[in-house]
Formats: sequence, structure tokens, C-alpha cells
Amino acid sequence: MTETCKYKRVLLKLSGEALMGESAFGISHDMLTYLAREIKGITSLGGELGLVIGAGNIFRGVAGFASGMNRASADNMGMLATVMNCLALQDVLEQHKIPSRVLSAIPMETVCEPYSRRRAMECLAIKQVVIFAAGTGNPYFTTDTAAVLRGLEINADVILKATRVDGVYDKDPLKFDDAVKFDKLNYSEALQRRLKVMDSAAISLAMDNNKKIIVFDMNIAGNIKKAVCGNVAGTLLKGDDNE
Repeated sequence: MTETCKYKRVLLKLSGEALMGESAFGISHDMLTYLAREIKGITSLGGELGLVIGAGNIFRGVAGFASGMNRASADNMGMLATVMNCLALQDVLEQHKIPSRVLSAIPMETVCEPYSRRRAMECLAIKQVVIFAAGTGNPYFTTDTAAVLRGLEINADVILKATRVDGVYDKDPLKFDDAVKFDKLNYSEALQRRLKVMDSAAISLAMDNNKKIIVFDMNIAGNIKKAVCGNVAGTLLKGDDNE
């Protein structure tokens, strides 16, 4: 059976920790290679892909704040760390003959292009993978919020959040054997139960704009492609009125 994209344009959110692979810190070339192969599965179907990557493998702004740093300074450092991750992924994508562009919310023209919605839409239209760097460009906002924001701006059909587990649970399945998985979940319930899917600002933004989010396990080969085709066994976050 020929596979087709259920979602033609998607925004994929990756955590910075995902780039560590088996390491305790930094960027794993093996993991970047794995991600490039997974991404090629989407582009081979003609899908249009935007990416937002966190920075937890290098520096987390909230952790810096907790250790005594000024929150704005810590978040700025975190946003700069996302640029490093984005450039690393772009390099490996190019090695796999996948055209891409890094667009940064913090202007740094000698390193990558500044973000604008118009430029992002132009790149997506010619099937380039667009990697959104530097979060929203503002402190106090996480890369989860940046992912939802960019997904809305590019009019993505869905936001995909790739994680270490196969969906959203009522408690951490890596710690509790009796954790129960949700196949579908309303935004309001996720907020009320304080489920650690995305931060509350990201979920509220998705809820206000009725944008679906699919949470799934990125460590199973082919799952990103399955998610784009609507066949992944994850959790669908949706509004009360969505199917």
C-alpha cells in the first residue's frame, strides 16, 4: 500500500535532550543521523516540515535561573544554545541531501538567516525543511511555546511532539508501572490535571487556536513518518469540539 501524508505540513518539536542519544550531555552525531533518516521519510512523501528544537542538552534557562542567574539572561543563553542544535541538525540534513534552512528569531546574519514568516513560507513552498532557532526570541517563553507559535504562523496541519514515551500518561510511565496512557486528551483536561505534555502557555495557545498536537515516541524508527501519515500510536491533544 502506498503511504500518503495525512498532514501535508507539520511542525515537529524535538527536545534538546533528544539530540544527546546515549550521552549525558551535548550532541550525538549518531542521533542526528537517525533524525535525518526519519526526516527523509517525511520529505520523500512530499511533506512540508518545520522544526523547533530545545536546548536541554546544552543549557536550560530555567535551570540557570534556579541556580541564581537572572531569568532573562538565562533564557537568552538557552535560546542561543538552540541555535547550536539547529546548525548541527542542518549540517547532517545537508549530508543526507535534504535541503534545509535555519531561521533564527534572534538576528545573527553571519550564522543563519533571521526569521520572518514570509521567508519560512517561501522555504516550505519549495520543500525545504525549515528549522526555527532561538525559540520565540523572547525570555520567559519555552521552546514548547515557540513550537506552537511557529506551527500557527506557518499554518501547520498538526504539531508533532516527539518524546521518549509513546504518548501522554496520567503520571510518569518511566517511574510508575501503573501509569495509564491517554489515546485522546482535551486541552482543558491536560491543563487541569497539570500533565507534563507541554507548558501551560503552549497548551493554552494551541487550545485558543484549535491546533491539534500529537505526542509520540521518537525512538521507534519510522514513527515520525507514521505520525505524518496519521498511523502512529500516540496521544492526540485536541479541543472539545474536535473529532
